[in-house]
Amino acid sequence: MENLFRLVDHEDFLSRRCIWVNGPVIVGAGPSGLATAACLRDQGVPFVMLERAECIASLWQKRTYDRLKLHLPKQFCQLPKLPFPEDFPEYPTKRQFIQYLESYAEKFEINPRFNECVQSARYDETSGLWRVKTASSAGSTKTEFEYICRWLVVATGENAERVMPGIEGLADFGGEVIHACDYKSGEKYKGKKVLVVGCGNSGMELSLDLSNHNASPSMVVRSSVHVLPREILGKSTFELATLMIKWLPLWLVDKILLILAWFILGNTESYGLKRPSMGPLALKNTMGKTPVLDIGALKKIRSGDINVVPGIKRISCGQAELINGEKLDIDAIVLATGYRSNVPSWLQESEFFSENGFPKAPFPHGWKGNAGLYAVGFTRRGLSGASSDAMRIAQDIGKVWKEETKQQKKRTTACHRRCISQF
Repeated sequence: MENLFRLVDHEDFLSRRCIWVNGPVIVGAGPSGLATAACLRDQGVPFVMLERAECIASLWQKRTYDRLKLHLPKQFCQLPKLPFPEDFPEYPTKRQFIQYLESYAEKFEINPRFNECVQSARYDETSGLWRVKTASSAGSTKTEFEYICRWLVVATGENAERVMPGIEGLADFGGEVIHACDYKSGEKYKGKKVLVVGCGNSGMELSLDLSNHNASPSMVVRSSVHVLPREILGKSTFELATLMIKWLPLWLVDKILLILAWFILGNTESYGLKRPSMGPLALKNTMGKTPVLDIGALKKIRSGDINVVPGIKRISCGQAELINGEKLDIDAIVLATGYRSNVPSWLQESEFFSENGFPKAPFPHGWKGNAGLYAVGFTRRGLSGASSDAMRIAQDIGKVWKEETKQQKKRTTACHRRCISQF
């Protein structure tokens, strides 16, 4: 008990509001955090959820383009304990998915503390508890809090921060340069020449959207990429692969997928889309690189409506010079260069998480660290991977919670004398 009192030093106590959390703190109110919260609620475990934005699923609500739909069928994207509505299409739209998440939060009474950005989180060896410091940006005043908890769930995910590439001369371009997270629609680019940097699912889909709005997109393909049809013989490619992997070795499933893709899509290398030497599933499992599921971009590439170009050597005023010496006149640049984890910027821990902000242990072992530290949404396996981790985390915490409820209540009472408030 004496160690617990040492947790709040005198200076911090006067300058920062200290809050004891009678349960885990979940950092992040995206789908991964929501899934974990719902499973904890089902276990009867209280929690506090911290979110830096003013809404749940801020990536989906604020940093996605208008035409976005789920790339996988809805049964592979639903969160634990609540299926999608039956009247939703097989591939729900962005708006429908947000609607689903909002109803999910309401059903499981998940009420995040919005506008609270975690500044740091560290494990206090003396007390055996986590100290999570935040800054609240609500209104015109800035308020600092410190949450003290037994368990910390990191749910900030794989896509917390945009990746901005270092391209020579980009500052001299003179035209509009935006990241894909700020792109909404190709309508404003009608009649313009747009350079799309990146050929993943976002780069392909933004190029398609630009072409559909009568812009002239050129898509930069710097490295090899697997392009697969979204559906094969009327069945989701992902679903087909999931079924085959239960009975066949991974290398054989990859071979079958590539043969089927060749029959449906043709030789993609003839359009400048060279395939990696490793199969699509093997590449996903080892490197975390997701294959592109084609929803119409390849047809536009064949027709010449989307121009595929190699890497960029440098950018100058209104122009891009490519590594093959070709020069393109361009009006705007869209950087579909992906996202990264921001965990290293605030979590003071190096045993469980690596420098790139992902758990060191490979799937399916990357959900639990030491000293009550957990991670959800870092599997590189989409919403189904996040849901799987969320259920494991809730069961693990729930087991300990039920065993230690009486002891936890005593600890809460003692800490209340020192902390200003509690949850």
